[in-house]
Amino acid sequence: MKLFFAPLAAILLMSTTDTSAQTTKHEFATFATGCFWCTEAVFKHVPGVIHSVSGYAGGHVDNPTYEQVSSGATGHAECIQIEFDPAVVSYEKLVEIFFEAHDPTTMNRQGADEGTQYRSVVFYQSEAQQRAAARGKIAAQARHDDPIVTAIEPLKKFWPGEDYHQDYFAKHPDQAYCRFVIKPKITKLQDHGVIKP
Repeated sequence: MKLFFAPLAAILLMSTTDTSAQTTKHEFATFATGCFWCTEAVFKHVPGVIHSVSGYAGGHVDNPTYEQVSSGATGHAECIQIEFDPAVVSYEKLVEIFFEAHDPTTMNRQGADEGTQYRSVVFYQSEAQQRAAARGKIAAQARHDDPIVTAIEPLKKFWPGEDYHQDYFAKHPDQAYCRFVIKPKITKLQDHGVIKP
């Protein structure tokens, strides 16, 4: 499996009481649920998520800028790439949270954000992730009257977004979009037990 995020395929943890090495393999997941500020803020509340980066995937232009992606001309979707510890949270659980964290029944739109850059996508990085995403989509459909339009696509390349997009909610909690869109979404997901407080 090719990784597109960081060269942390494995971390060796040495026990002070045991001379043997224990290997913990971190994995990566890439999701598009509309605005990446929202998506990143949601997954930061999930135990087992080590790190997340806002960026772009699914397009045909190398090194796209936010302005290019926002025009809809590059084909990219705003997304996040998550590094997670599967010993703490499974990929299947992340997929479940993905479907709960946005409306997967609206084509190329989330709330007031409209355009192909806001489409719903699971970008899988292995056959196991592809199968898990397909099962998650079927399970999520049972909770929706309208058909789910989420695409399940192979991740060809993830491009990290500009620095000012990273940890946006944490850095700008008083910004209007954060107060009126992101914060209520996080509160709702916490109230429903989808993510931790």
